[in-house]
Amino acid sequence: MPSAVGAFPPPFVAPRNRTVEMPPAGPTMLFAGLACNAVVPTPLMDFRTPHATHTSSPRAKESFRLALRVTLAFVGLLWGFQIVDTLLGLDASPFGVRPRSVEGLVGILFAPLVHAGFEHLLQNTLPLVILGTTMLHLYPQASRIVLPAVWLGPGLAVWLFARGGVHLGASGLVYGLIAYVFASGMIRRDRRALAAALAVAMLYGAAVWGVLPIQRAVSWETHLAAAIIGVVLAIALRRRDPVPVVRYEWEGRDDVIDLDPTGEEPRAARMPGAGPTLH
Repeated sequence: MPSAVGAFPPPFVAPRNRTVEMPPAGPTMLFAGLACNAVVPTPLMDFRTPHATHTSSPRAKESFRLALRVTLAFVGLLWGFQIVDTLLGLDASPFGVRPRSVEGLVGILFAPLVHAGFEHLLQNTLPLVILGTTMLHLYPQASRIVLPAVWLGPGLAVWLFARGGVHLGASGLVYGLIAYVFASGMIRRDRRALAAALAVAMLYGAAVWGVLPIQRAVSWETHLAAAIIGVVLAIALRRRDPVPVVRYEWEGRDDVIDLDPTGEEPRAARMPGAGPTLH
């Protein structure tokens, strides 16, 4: 649907991936005396601008508030479990993943809900709020697949391949969401997705050390499995949650620039309807 934005003349650009004959040297040349053939390649990264009706509408704002409420409710549930566990003196280890043991299978489902203590839970709280809200707001359709996958997948991988011990905590969710949000921002040509990816890289870039077997008390196997699942799903679901973008009719056309038959001056091709359209 055409937008109300006024039309404006397109800039002079060369056709994509096409050799352009440069005019003879003259006063309009950037470098005097230079006459050669030049190839203007297609930009490697063409970031799309999300349409305002998708990012700034009341529906979009309500979607963000709903994502935040759901995430806060889940984090509050984790804190409720931890408080009850502490007050009653319960042992959370039976709910963790015990690799290659029958009793450890229960941890595949319940391990993300229990933690080794308040310090452990506190480390996961803020990342869960930020990443959970981002995931639900930017990728609501993909969330239906990603969230169950990063909940159950790391636990299953740990049960099959990890070293002995008890693996518990929600850090698998954190690493899975970090990987998905970052990889999606790198793959999608969406400025919002890229901004979220860069924010995640700045906030949690140091988390990459968590996938290495550096600290014995840290379940790096959970982190690594969750990160791999997140990246794989970012690739597989890259076409989910498409964002309407602002595009102009002259974008991507090969006749934006035409060369004068005399080879003296480039002239702009006449472009009908330069107004933006919603895709």
